[in-house]
Amino acid sequence: MANPIAKFETSMGEFEAEIYLEQMPITAKNFIRLVEEGFYDGLHFHRVIADFMNQFGCPHSKDPTSRRAGTGDSPYGAIPDEHPDQYRFTNEPGTLSMANAGPQSGSCQFFINTANNSYLDYFSPGASKHPVFGKVTKGMDVVTAINHTPTDPSDRPRTPVQMIRISMVQ
Repeated sequence: MANPIAKFETSMGEFEAEIYLEQMPITAKNFIRLVEEGFYDGLHFHRVIADFMNQFGCPHSKDPTSRRAGTGDSPYGAIPDEHPDQYRFTNEPGTLSMANAGPQSGSCQFFINTANNSYLDYFSPGASKHPVFGKVTKGMDVVTAINHTPTDPSDRPRTPVQMIRISMVQ
């Protein structure tokens, strides 16, 4: 059975990503549940750092100017960290990775890597541990364009970049 595909419709264009449901079931099911409930629709990218990543998924980012953007959680709370030894997906360009504020704090926010950020892998040395749960399969040019949009000093896009809708298409 093939992994599902998520379609991301943004104000800057569309992209698609394979969601690693078979390999990362906890994280992927959490993401898919939020997508199917429309949780992400209408939110904005609240943190974009060129040549690093695009962060998304905070419920407070519905208002692109909210100072609380980046601090919100899923209505379901945190999910357990998922670190399966048999799947060592690295935080390479185009991968979707769970954002967190420390162990066992993943929720609804995630980021799309736009550089090789292997130091964020759960199997690499260091404190940061961010499990990869998908990868962009179409439209990486859109992800790159978002990554190069001008930002303010807090890494928020000066012109808001909205996620119009995410849907599961396969």
